[in-house]
Amino acid sequence: MMRRAALLSFLIISACTSPGGPYPSLQPHAAEKIDPRVPVERSMNMRPASASLTERLAVLVGQAESGQAAFDGAASEAERLAAAAGSQQGEAWIVAQEALTAAIAARKPATQSLAEIDEIAANALQTQRGIAPNDLAAIQNAAAKVGAIDRRQADRIHAVQLQLGL
Repeated sequence: MMRRAALLSFLIISACTSPGGPYPSLQPHAAEKIDPRVPVERSMNMRPASASLTERLAVLVGQAESGQAAFDGAASEAERLAAAAGSQQGEAWIVAQEALTAAIAARKPATQSLAEIDEIAANALQTQRGIAPNDLAAIQNAAAKVGAIDRRQADRIHAVQLQLGL
């Protein structure tokens, strides 16, 4: 029995060492030479921003800028009435609050433009799986311009709301 076990183990070991063809090299493979900490270089799509995109963004920025005059008039009226409003729930306070509502409504061109710019970016990400660098720069530039208008308007509205105790 012992002899059979020794013979069997000898046969098993010899099967592992029999010549069977070319063995793989133990040298490092090409993929192993790449440092995983180094960022992968990808070619950038450096085409100019598309004409239709820049035109659409210019229209949206213009829409926000043209709405500024209407907002300024409504906000000035709300500020004037809020300064003279008096106690809450009084007649002058209600008139000031109505003027504030008109000023909020006059923000529509800026808020709508900002929402449409965000929608353009979201649609590009969803349909194209990314945004070309120059398209992204154009979108960010338009969003910054309209965002600045929107923030100034929001700050004026907030100041009137504080003055009215809202």
